[in-house]
Amino acid sequence: MAEALVERRSIDVVPDAERHGTAFSQFTLWLGANLQITAVVTGALAVVFGGDVVWSLVGLVVGNLLGGAVMALHSAQGPRLGLPQMIQSRAQFGVRGAVVPLLLVILMYIGFFASGSVLAGQAVGELTHTGDTTGIVVFALVTGAMATVGYRVIHALGRVASIVCAIAFVYLGIRLLDRVDLSALLHDAHFDAPMFLLAISLSASWQLAFGPYVADYSRYLPRTTSAKSTFWWTLSGSAIGSQWSMTFGVLVAATAGAKFLDNQVSYVVGLGGAGIIASFLYFVIALGKLTINVLNTYGGFMSMVTSVSGFRGQKVLSQRARAVYIALIMIAGTAVALVGKDSFLSSFKDFLLFLLTFFTPWSAINLVDYYLISKERYDIPALSDPHGRYGAWRWDALSVYVVGLLAQLPFLATAFYTGPLVGPLGGADISWIVGLVVPAVLYWAVARRNTAHIPERTLREPVAAE
Repeated sequence: MAEALVERRSIDVVPDAERHGTAFSQFTLWLGANLQITAVVTGALAVVFGGDVVWSLVGLVVGNLLGGAVMALHSAQGPRLGLPQMIQSRAQFGVRGAVVPLLLVILMYIGFFASGSVLAGQAVGELTHTGDTTGIVVFALVTGAMATVGYRVIHALGRVASIVCAIAFVYLGIRLLDRVDLSALLHDAHFDAPMFLLAISLSASWQLAFGPYVADYSRYLPRTTSAKSTFWWTLSGSAIGSQWSMTFGVLVAATAGAKFLDNQVSYVVGLGGAGIIASFLYFVIALGKLTINVLNTYGGFMSMVTSVSGFRGQKVLSQRARAVYIALIMIAGTAVALVGKDSFLSSFKDFLLFLLTFFTPWSAINLVDYYLISKERYDIPALSDPHGRYGAWRWDALSVYVVGLLAQLPFLATAFYTGPLVGPLGGADISWIVGLVVPAVLYWAVARRNTAHIPERTLREPVAAE
């Protein structure tokens, strides 16, 4: 039983005989992953930095739908290829060239692990009466253990979290509405373009950050699973869960102000009540963060293996090596969490928007190649061969990626860098739009001129003539 539960696959393709589940599993996983405290904080940031309730909510909806559609298009790749998300990027960037976006992806996982651990650590510390630091460490150990078990426990965790967290958020929503003059908040609407775009960017970046690993959690679905059903179940779970959490965050920030900013976890729990209810809510916060942090740890280890194996020619991974990679992600994320736990809120917004700069060009290139250039046809064995049809480095895609990064800089607004075109736009950050459009158009124009490396159909076994 234990052997069947612990996952054996890592970066290798999942055979048809081991495929299982339905596309609905994507809904419960992504609903559970988004009904959590960090999504609440993300929604709150739209108000904290100057937006009103109405236009913040509208902007968050737009961003969740746009960013969610992009991440769901990545999710639909999983059942077709049976591969982790970033392995497939070797077809665009080369077997070794894929390490360029991969290094940034690994930093993302560590960053999200750390930010999630800060809030979960507060909840675990309160629940166990041990304090934030011990809470962060305990939370990290549980996260690492569940990521080591792998795919099946991750989806089981998503199913549990989607139910438990939904119940908690319904209860918290009722309690919040008892304290809020909703009519007054909705009537106090004043459109501000930069704040509206900030709200869109916050939720879009939240969704786009799932792109580099979303197919990791759909790759065990049967190959016959409809791409449309995978897309829609992923999008609906992620968009509904995140918008639900972010809406709660907007209303809390608009009514609580400094009380919420001083300690997000304690305020949310205090909203629900005391005693056994408070303990339940601390547990819910920890459960919600556990779901997403397991995804971050699992995706991080996949990305590390993909980076290293591109240079070592490694196609499979032992159980021991798997545990080592997961431990590395866990230790790095925990260290960052312990160092930065006292300045979480101010740095998190800049972290989200800065990440967006690096992932939108990757998403654009990957999706254009998959849906428009290669049209879902890949040579899977060649993805592990730097001397094969995809080569070690694909300089055309890497050049487009760099151009996509540079094109965003004039429109980027963060605490440590503001582009020259942000001022004329009233302070609005539209870099993510540029980061999607420019590399998508450039890659389409460049890649369609040379399609000799694209097989006539998807190849799952090595071809003797190649």
